[in-house]
Amino acid sequence: MKKDLFDLTGRVALVTGASRGIGESIAHLLAAYGARVIVSSRKIDGCEEVAAKIRAQGGDAVAMACHVGEMAQIDAIFDNIKQQYGRLDILINNAAANPFFGHILDTDLAAYNKTVDVNIRGYFFMSIAAGKMMKEQGGGVILNTASVNGISPGPMQGIYSVTKAAVISMTKAFAKECGPLNIRVNALLPGLTETKFASALTSNEKILKTALLQIPLGRTAQPDEMAAAVLYLVSDASSYTTGTTVTVDGGFLS
Repeated sequence: MKKDLFDLTGRVALVTGASRGIGESIAHLLAAYGARVIVSSRKIDGCEEVAAKIRAQGGDAVAMACHVGEMAQIDAIFDNIKQQYGRLDILINNAAANPFFGHILDTDLAAYNKTVDVNIRGYFFMSIAAGKMMKEQGGGVILNTASVNGISPGPMQGIYSVTKAAVISMTKAFAKECGPLNIRVNALLPGLTETKFASALTSNEKILKTALLQIPLGRTAQPDEMAAAVLYLVSDASSYTTGTTVTVDGGFLS
């Protein structure tokens, strides 16, 4: 048995939504375990800052901007990856949109479209582009960041919860059809995590207090706690794991 099952030396990993929060923590941890990390999000400046930090710590990282809600940008980043690396071993679909916080009956078309375009269409076509590269090279790993909201819809987060349920189903569909190609596909289901993305919940004292009462561990998570689970799912430690979800939620769904 391989001694270090978590070693990612030389593997090329694309992490979307990596300029902050969970994505940034994932990028740092994968680089620390030897991956050549592509730090991606909509704005290049934030990506450059994260990539520079990784390089300063001795890691291998570059920045590439990509708005996964824009099909042309998906095509462009994969063309860039092919030219620069010639392969992709790991895709982390982590970028997400949640522009609307309110009663589901008040959801407008603009909020609906933005959330669906990023969280469903973006993940779907990013996975297709990565999967085609992985098929040619003999395998790879795709990891989708879903949410506990995909299992138990969050109050005032209707369309977001719907899209995260779709991500869970998408994960299983890709895993079933891509398994014979040696492509593993799994999903991470984070619970309430201290990020800017979740600030509508964590910065509201009343909402946060109510939420913590439903979490057996009695606290929010830190992004690094999500990254550790991702490391397992993209490494050889999980070589026989595909089509599944790993929930990291402090016991919320228990």
